[in-house]
Amino acid sequence: MEKQINPKRYSVIREKNPREIVMLRGSGCKWKRCRFCDYHLDSSSDEQENYELNKKELMKITGVYGKLEIINSGSFCDLDEQTIRKIIEVCKEKEIAEVHFECHWIHRKEVEAFRRRFQKEGIVLKLKIGVETFDHYMRQDILCKGMAEDDPAVIASYFDEACFLFGLPGQTKESMQQDIETGLAHFERICLNIMVENSTDIKPDPGVIRVFEKELFPVYKDNPRVDILLDNTDFGVGGEQDDE
Repeated sequence: MEKQINPKRYSVIREKNPREIVMLRGSGCKWKRCRFCDYHLDSSSDEQENYELNKKELMKITGVYGKLEIINSGSFCDLDEQTIRKIIEVCKEKEIAEVHFECHWIHRKEVEAFRRRFQKEGIVLKLKIGVETFDHYMRQDILCKGMAEDDPAVIASYFDEACFLFGLPGQTKESMQQDIETGLAHFERICLNIMVENSTDIKPDPGVIRVFEKELFPVYKDNPRVDILLDNTDFGVGGEQDDE
């Protein structure tokens, strides 16, 4: 039985690539082995219940910026077909021309067909992948990311944007900056996520976080291609809210 949580699921991002964002619910991440992640708890195997929840959030979209980001604690292919159709319907109704989805590396070969489906509807897709770091040992052996490819150019051939995870034991100013610069060299946009303690056994390192905040945050905070989440709810979605 899936754990049911009640996060805030709709918000508007007004700075850096302004867009609306919705946190939908799908069947759950198919990888589900990343040692730092428990987002997959926001899932359900009941497609109809997922659709009803997702429809409610999608109806809040106004199209104010003509751009939409969709996250779902997994990949786009974990969303049910009714939800995908509703996304397309809402985008056309609200004149949204660009949609951002997230995707795990294991689904990379499904990306192109998904792009074409939306392109036929006049909607440009931007796909975001959680790279976390280009340090192979940390990504594969410590974080268990399930992403053996090391060449940033190969990764970027499938995806437009990348997420990185900072504030982990062993990271340094130099290693984090190298990840950032590599990301900027190969992807249209990057998102820097600071590790927040959760139910997993990977814990944030306060010392590393202080280094990021002092040495790197001032350098990249105004870069229009860099989103920085010092807390995982900084986009306005996630967390827990009271029952409506």
